[in-house]
Amino acid sequence: MGKTDILGLLPDELSDFLVSIGEPKYRGAQLYGWLMKGREFEEMTNLPRSLREKLSEHAELRLPKVEKKLVSAIDGTVKYLFKLIDGECVESVVMRYEHGISICISSEVGCPMGCVFCASTIGGKVRNLTASEMLGQIIVASRDIDERISNVVMMGIGEPLDNYDNTIRFLKLVNEEKGLNIGYRHISLSTCGVVPMIDRLREENLPITLSISLHAAEDEARSAIMPINRKYPLSELMTACRRYFDDSGRRISFEYTLIRGKNDSERDADTLIRLLKKYFTDKGKLVPLHVNLIPVNEVKGRDFSRSDKAAVEKFSGILNSKGVNATVRRRLGADINASCGQLRRESRS
Repeated sequence: MGKTDILGLLPDELSDFLVSIGEPKYRGAQLYGWLMKGREFEEMTNLPRSLREKLSEHAELRLPKVEKKLVSAIDGTVKYLFKLIDGECVESVVMRYEHGISICISSEVGCPMGCVFCASTIGGKVRNLTASEMLGQIIVASRDIDERISNVVMMGIGEPLDNYDNTIRFLKLVNEEKGLNIGYRHISLSTCGVVPMIDRLREENLPITLSISLHAAEDEARSAIMPINRKYPLSELMTACRRYFDDSGRRISFEYTLIRGKNDSERDADTLIRLLKKYFTDKGKLVPLHVNLIPVNEVKGRDFSRSDKAAVEKFSGILNSKGVNATVRRRLGADINASCGQLRRESRS
């Protein structure tokens, strides 16, 4: 029998595990508190030594280790390269905003989706992350900065809906009142558009924010940069998004990476407006949604460059003038290359 991944257990499950190894149930609350602080077994000083020895024998902690840490001198953004229990690495980024501290976490080692502008997908997918490995990124980062993290963005390495079961368990773990207690409304999940899983997520009825990596508003253009579009074209994706909105009432965010000469023209802006209005208009009015404009992060070996400031402002202005709520993402950690995928890639070269 393998060891139990106890960081992936909810409080009642952890108490049941302790009973299964001959320990009293009440020890579960003590142990859970230590786990949420990112402590190793030998550091849990209010637990009997006999219990700590049993834990070493029957349980494992899949807490990531900080392999590399970069801190921005510009805005305090912190980028982590985390080493996992098997030696693989993922990245997380901690960002400071007026409303609190956010972390962008990874959901897979590598990514199978093949988006051509993204560093995370170079080399493909290695494996899924467990729910505990996702949770561990938050716990270790929070302990390292010695501050509470209040917001989570699932937009790091990997496609969360490709790792569906572990993603759902992670969401329940991070929301657990006795644990990190991060509210669902403070969690954003980003997907490139795995339509069946969007529908499945809708049925979970979790009030998280759904973010769609759109990046182009016509099938030919989107398929050229995002292979997922060949399987689930825009008509299917946008219909699934509308179902999600109708059932949840939650505003959807559409991420649109601006690539110079590829998708940043006035015509591209007008095409995006038509697409959104086609699927998200009720009684002549656009339902609540948001477009997050992201000047592309330039990746070594990929022939894409950032739209210049004037083009970004013009694109944003066109959307807002036509009633589409759009903002340009503030670039954090510019001096440490804070976008995900590049630090892991460097570590493997």
